[in-house]
Amino acid sequence: MSLELLKDYLVETPQPIIGAKTVQIILFREVMDYTVLRTEETRELNTAVTPRSISQNDEIRRVAFLGTKQKAVESRKMERILRTAGEAAGRGELVCYLKDNLCLTCPRCALFGGTNVDSSSEKKANIKHRIVYGTAFSLLPFEDVEASITFNAINDQTQKTGQALGNRYAVRPATLFPSIVTLKSVTQGELVLTLKTLLAAKNYGAETRIGGDLRNTIVGFVAGWEEVITPLELTLELYDRHAELSGETVATILKQYQTYAGNPQQVKVFTPDEVDKVVEEAANTLLDKVFLERVYSDVAQYREQQKG
Repeated sequence: MSLELLKDYLVETPQPIIGAKTVQIILFREVMDYTVLRTEETRELNTAVTPRSISQNDEIRRVAFLGTKQKAVESRKMERILRTAGEAAGRGELVCYLKDNLCLTCPRCALFGGTNVDSSSEKKANIKHRIVYGTAFSLLPFEDVEASITFNAINDQTQKTGQALGNRYAVRPATLFPSIVTLKSVTQGELVLTLKTLLAAKNYGAETRIGGDLRNTIVGFVAGWEEVITPLELTLELYDRHAELSGETVATILKQYQTYAGNPQQVKVFTPDEVDKVVEEAANTLLDKVFLERVYSDVAQYREQQKG
């Protein structure tokens, strides 16, 4: 089993007090349609000023894909996957909704964390997250990846274009965001659910009705007792190599950062072939009744330990 390659960096069951075992999933988020990445009402894209690359210190502006925006989409996607899989397996409906009606008993809550808002006498303890997101930055400068699209009113009778209603600021298709999702003290089942979620999530941004399509491609794994690399470091390293983007390039960068780790002897950088095999096995793992019973049982045991 390819997933066994990660067994030294996974736990048997979730624990209230987490250890140092860490798995970082390296992925390329590629924009497939005009995508609006903003948080403010100004309608402008989120941006940040960064160095151009590791070797070029001049500053440029990049589009920022905030970690909160990535997490929100993928948390909801995992909930939908669990809901549908549970119904297909005969487990009944999953009653768990962001953000004020979290069940705190499902695998999504156990991984993403949650705060109890129940005012009843039997309050459930809060759950600390074990999945971490960082802001991803566009590989290329802002000027190369942004687009301003004017939208107009159409007269229904004449079908002629009327007054312009405004501009829509978006990220162009084919824009690449090197990204990292970090898992801390997770089980094999939680790793499988995370990989399935990343592969299945497609719609991001503020206006997914008319765009926002992305493709997540998992290109690397690095595991150890700590986070080895950050998304910004990954982007700055890849900029100098943007003509040769591949799993091999990512693995080379990760091996370099292994030498900077506090516990380099505990760090494992996975080869592109190993990455492909792990991802393939995770994607082909059935979310059947046996799998679901196992991951839900893990959460139940975790909650019992919290009570103790």
